[in-house]
Amino acid sequence: MKIPEKKDYLAPLCDELAKRWPDNRTINIVCHGHSVPSGYACTPFVDTFHAYPYLVHRTLKERFPYAVMNVIVTAIGGEQSEQGQERFETDVLSHKPELITIDYGLNDRGIGLERAEYAWRKMIEAALDRNIRVMLMTPSWDQTYFLQDENWKALEAHADQIRSLAASYSVALGDSFAAYERYLAQGGDLQDLLNHWNHPSGEGHRLIAREITSWFPAR
Repeated sequence: MKIPEKKDYLAPLCDELAKRWPDNRTINIVCHGHSVPSGYACTPFVDTFHAYPYLVHRTLKERFPYAVMNVIVTAIGGEQSEQGQERFETDVLSHKPELITIDYGLNDRGIGLERAEYAWRKMIEAALDRNIRVMLMTPSWDQTYFLQDENWKALEAHADQIRSLAASYSVALGDSFAAYERYLAQGGDLQDLLNHWNHPSGEGHRLIAREITSWFPAR
């Protein structure tokens, strides 16, 4: 198995989003995870309208102006994937989404790779069993990058594991980690992408949002 082609994986969903009244219907997209999709900036401040779920919603509405669409945030600040998996049925699948994004990499360092992998697999399989498309998000960066310590190495390892899971299940990958890496390789400053020691700035959220919307080919 491998990560699917961007032009193909969400093509059926894009066909639905392009439909006009009276043939269209309400489309739900759920963003599940921790404080980053929740919109936390400098905790406890929550900057909803600069967080990537809102930015994705705006971009997709511009791309598909006839769509009736909800982008629903089920993320909880401070949560890791085991906790997210425990409420996946009640809080996420209950919305009957067409697409679910999963973003727990930053906090999963606290539970380790093995426990995180089990929780991610449970969520992925629960969604796929209901024919719901899934996009796995690698973690955005934090200030452990400057230390290059064990916490940073753990973040790299979780990013690699998430990529492997996306390939294993042949689902979409929003590679936030790689987007940050490209930004620095092009001469950018990581501080421009951070609003807190581990929360993205508006520019960081824009990078993440572009990773997601790149999977939605225009119609």
